[in-house]
Amino acid sequence: MNLPRLARMAVMLIAATAASGLLGSAEAAGLHPVAPDVASFTLDNGLEVVVIPDHRTAIVTHMVWYKVGAADEQPGKSGIAHFVEHLMFKGTRAHPAGEFQAKVDDLGGNENAFTTADYTVFHETVAKQHLRLMMEYEADRMANLVLTNETLLPERQVILEERRSRIENDPGAQLGEAVNAALFRNSHYGIPVIGWAHEMAGLTLDDAMAWYTKFYTPNNALVIVAGDVEPAEVREFAEATYGKVVRRAEPPQRIRSTEPPSLAARSVTLSDARVDEPSLMRTYLAPSYATADKGVGEALDVLAEILGGSTTSRLYRQLVVEQGVATSAGAGYQGFAINETRFSVYASPRGNLSLEALGGKIDAVIAGLVDQGITDDELSRAKHRILAAAVYAQDDQMSLAKIFGTELAIGRSVDDVQDWLNRIDAVTAAEVVAAAKTCLDQRRSVTGYLTGPAGETASAAGAASGSGTVGSVVQ
Repeated sequence: MNLPRLARMAVMLIAATAASGLLGSAEAAGLHPVAPDVASFTLDNGLEVVVIPDHRTAIVTHMVWYKVGAADEQPGKSGIAHFVEHLMFKGTRAHPAGEFQAKVDDLGGNENAFTTADYTVFHETVAKQHLRLMMEYEADRMANLVLTNETLLPERQVILEERRSRIENDPGAQLGEAVNAALFRNSHYGIPVIGWAHEMAGLTLDDAMAWYTKFYTPNNALVIVAGDVEPAEVREFAEATYGKVVRRAEPPQRIRSTEPPSLAARSVTLSDARVDEPSLMRTYLAPSYATADKGVGEALDVLAEILGGSTTSRLYRQLVVEQGVATSAGAGYQGFAINETRFSVYASPRGNLSLEALGGKIDAVIAGLVDQGITDDELSRAKHRILAAAVYAQDDQMSLAKIFGTELAIGRSVDDVQDWLNRIDAVTAAEVVAAAKTCLDQRRSVTGYLTGPAGETASAAGAASGSGTVGSVVQ
């Protein structure tokens, strides 16, 4: 599960005592429910609503998740999902451009939006008494967006500049795109969420309105409210606002292209004068929670924690601490996707070690885990860290709302979210090793190498651990 980085840092501080206090109490109870008081209902127009009561402070986080993302784009129209996200701030007949944002600022709140391969999200955090107003604004732009070329064309240039600054001026991001394109040869996950520049430049008003009309309809949306509210109150507000929005389209079934069998390991190399520290990242095509057999997604989450989730993980301990051949090392699994996803390992070399040699040392760590298995202590510590991260994530309304939204937007259920930690707790050492043996097959991988100018180092290295992922978020 993609928990906040701050939460994961907090986990490291408490890992040594994870068996006591709050975690010990949870284990004694035998249950680890996520947001046990959550409630959900569906309006007559098909809009799903999830309410997560949290009465510690008098604020609410209100999120609208549209079940459409960059991987749903038609060929030749890359970037349209992110483009329409931007255009949703251009105003309606009732509320001109800028009014919504100005109102949130006046109320002392904050708002934003983001797009991924699988969903598009708009969110606000305000004092609880302003929840209905937020719903009114969001329901209005769900139904009444007004676009013209005068507003659209300048925004298209803004996004093209965003691509230049975020991708074309960042060697790691450039390599991340190349790795993704090599890993996902058949599915749209191989195309960046922000889009390819030459296709973005051709997006039109007709493209934007067609996307909006087809997908921004209540029966393709999910509203999540987390905070100092009660379900009955949220239902009343939702029916009075979103309930008036007419469902204007029937979004098509999300049938996506899948990946063919991978028969050979691949590599991508990028050299750039701006790179100070070479690094590598190997990314494996892996099943997501939505595509995996029962228990495999959970085993991969535990594997990622054991292999590279902290400074006590195998990669960090062996390569950085014991052998001193790397300055950093880690692993990650991004399990919440509609299609197959990715499991990554990464490292940066210390001294003059070549990146190929560093890759071999990573392979040796993985082979040792597969051949010799994992210890009971490793398994227990990994589960404790995941549990602790989940506990800390629930202290933050936005994080908690995102956890539910991320799963529900890809077709999973409230029960799936609430029971996730119990399923993690049930993972066995044998299942972790089996997941490593099956999924960390180099024939299903792409190794990215990023380095300085050609000839300055022995080889090239991979993009930073966060770039180019299936779960990439573009605001």
